[in-house]
Amino acid sequence: MTSIAVALTTFAVILLAELPDKTALASLVLGTRYRPVPVLGGIAAGFTVHVVLAVLAGSLLGLLPHRTLEIVVAVLFLAGAVLLVIQRKPAEEAAEAGRRTERFWPAAGTGFVVILVAEFGDLTQVVIANLVARFQDPIAVGIGAVTALWAIAAAAVFGGKSLLRLVPVTLVTRAAAACMVALAGFTLAGVVG
Repeated sequence: MTSIAVALTTFAVILLAELPDKTALASLVLGTRYRPVPVLGGIAAGFTVHVVLAVLAGSLLGLLPHRTLEIVVAVLFLAGAVLLVIQRKPAEEAAEAGRRTERFWPAAGTGFVVILVAEFGDLTQVVIANLVARFQDPIAVGIGAVTALWAIAAAAVFGGKSLLRLVPVTLVTRAAAACMVALAGFTLAGVVG
């Protein structure tokens, strides 16, 4: 697969997996409490840290023998699909909250810390590591993942309430789970075939 195809595949999988996630809701709430630009800056920085950690973990997974790696990646994709379906609950409507501050650094810092804490060990971080191990293209996976996460954050901060009214969370969750099952199938086909 070319690097562009890997980046686009990663973007699609991570976008679908993150859309119904708790951090999208947290980004939406932060966007109602603070000015959007500083919050988005903090959130983007937090997501970047997580993508770097996931890419490093995926690179380490890539050191396993090929057949073992393929089986581990397939199992992790299937586990991710199952977790995505059973752990997701419909997003609660975010309460309208007044803006607490107009200053840049408190808003950016809050966004960064919320994402740093909420995303550590999250499903999308595991999926990113799996994609790196599967495709052996950490830069393309990293670019696709961080772009997807930033897009979700921007959508949540600037228009999250409207987005949740247009796209049912359960539909997005099922689509993300289906993508992970398909990736597991392709991975296992490589082991068998």
